[in-house]
Amino acid sequence: MKGQKKFNVLVVGELNIDLILNGMEVFPELGKEILAKEMIVTLGSSSAIFANNLSILGSKVSYIGKVGRDNFADQICSSLKKSGVDTGNILQTSEFMTGLTVAMNYDNHRAMVTYPGAMNDLRIADISDEVLQSASHMHLSSVFLQEGIKPHVIQVFKKAKDLGLTTSFDPQWDPHEKWDVDLKALLPFVDVFLPNKSELLQFTDCQTIEAALESIKSFCNIVVVKNGTEGAVMWDSNKIRYQNAFLNEAVVDAIGAGDSFNSGFIHKFSNHNPLSECLEFAALTGAINTMGAGGTSAFETLDKVKSIAKNRFNYSI
Repeated sequence: MKGQKKFNVLVVGELNIDLILNGMEVFPELGKEILAKEMIVTLGSSSAIFANNLSILGSKVSYIGKVGRDNFADQICSSLKKSGVDTGNILQTSEFMTGLTVAMNYDNHRAMVTYPGAMNDLRIADISDEVLQSASHMHLSSVFLQEGIKPHVIQVFKKAKDLGLTTSFDPQWDPHEKWDVDLKALLPFVDVFLPNKSELLQFTDCQTIEAALESIKSFCNIVVVKNGTEGAVMWDSNKIRYQNAFLNEAVVDAIGAGDSFNSGFIHKFSNHNPLSECLEFAALTGAINTMGAGGTSAFETLDKVKSIAKNRFNYSI
């Protein structure tokens, strides 16, 4: 049955443009003006970066999201189509403008300001059974930036599971720092939970990854915790596994590195590869991301991804 699906992965997520400022000598301070040496306007949002890079890796990807009727919306849809992502389920509204994130990079750190716009207007009613059934796997990201979806996120995942899909969830940071998603109710319907270390510790009120995993292991399935240059930690429903990071000295920026990590893991997972292979490939794709500005420039083509993997990390894809 899975072989008859039109898409490997359906992404439910936010959509925005990233305005990236690079090359600052110091980080911004209140009341002071500083200069950036570079400005980039590109496809943004965790979910869109994930979808874009997942498609480049070879998965068939469709997208449910909402944008305004403006030039940013045109740029988003054009960028996703260019990478092979199906945009037929992206909705447009005249009530809100398309979302925008301003990202400021200094050294290996970043700060971001986001205008949600139309992404808040995506509703559970926009996710039909027909669209869900077109894919084998559903991924949802950035739930705290999607106020229209957040109250119904458990229902969304339950519906996907009832329809036979595997699922994955990356919560991303909560701008309000309330962390008001009930993991105990949600995670039984999530096959792969993909937080980073900070997010997991906030959710669980624990001090270490291992303690946090211990606190949720009775009701979760697979948990993959991203931890930057320290690598990643996975609970595979039986034991903890550790994965080293693929380090390099030519980092351009870290925007989208976690999303690219997700794309590598879900590309392998949705093709039924062993979890150890999923984890290693995720670490690789996260590192490849840092070789280009923004979340997608290192993933322009599969040949480019293969070249970076081979030349920078001595890894054959």
